[in-house]
Amino acid sequence: MFRRAVRVLLTLVMIGSAALAGTVVTAGTAHADGCYTWNRTLSQGSSGEDVRQLQIRVAGYPGYGAVLAIDGEYGPATAAAVTRFQQAYGLGADGVAGQQTFNKIYALQDNDCTPIHFTYGEMNRCNTSWTGGAVSASQARANALVGMWKLEALRHALGDRPLTTSSGFRSYACNNAAGGSATSRHLYGDGIDLTGTPTFCQIVRQARYHGFNEILGPGYVGHDDHAHLAHRSSRFWSAPSCGI
Repeated sequence: MFRRAVRVLLTLVMIGSAALAGTVVTAGTAHADGCYTWNRTLSQGSSGEDVRQLQIRVAGYPGYGAVLAIDGEYGPATAAAVTRFQQAYGLGADGVAGQQTFNKIYALQDNDCTPIHFTYGEMNRCNTSWTGGAVSASQARANALVGMWKLEALRHALGDRPLTTSSGFRSYACNNAAGGSATSRHLYGDGIDLTGTPTFCQIVRQARYHGFNEILGPGYVGHDDHAHLAHRSSRFWSAPSCGI
């Protein structure tokens, strides 16, 4: 939050300086430069890296039981996810990503492209290199970034209540020390364990709408004391005590 406050202050200073100089500043762009800035309106039929970057930010809005592909192609599923994102934040909901949508994303992201309420540090308490897992360090980190944006969507849907993470990426050594499964999604960087409040049942029930193919919670062996969210190729939800 400190980083965010500093960026906002710098942006206000820049706007004030530009006003004195008689120039025009587009709100929402200056503080985004540290991460990623979109330079065109995106809609169905668009493709490219800017679409892929957008998909990462709206990955938490695919709808019940769905997972949004991060493929750089703006198809119906991406348009639907953008629409849900827009609805969630009270924007004009047309499925087209323009300046209003980008400005909201800019307000939600830090300079390293993580959402403002989550950090790489809390997604990796194992080591600083992201190495030693089931995928390359860069892939594990990329997977964690998508997971954080899904968490941001989940957090907002739960009334902007803070979510407490207890475990993220693990190397094989860290996973063995934690007693994790040999096929744990933590090894891929997309496994996330949550503790604290909201309740585990509130978390896992709501998570079904936010792009998590793996949801484990109370009633599933070893998961009465936390909620586990992850990505995987096929759906596996199990939290019997929560009706899942």
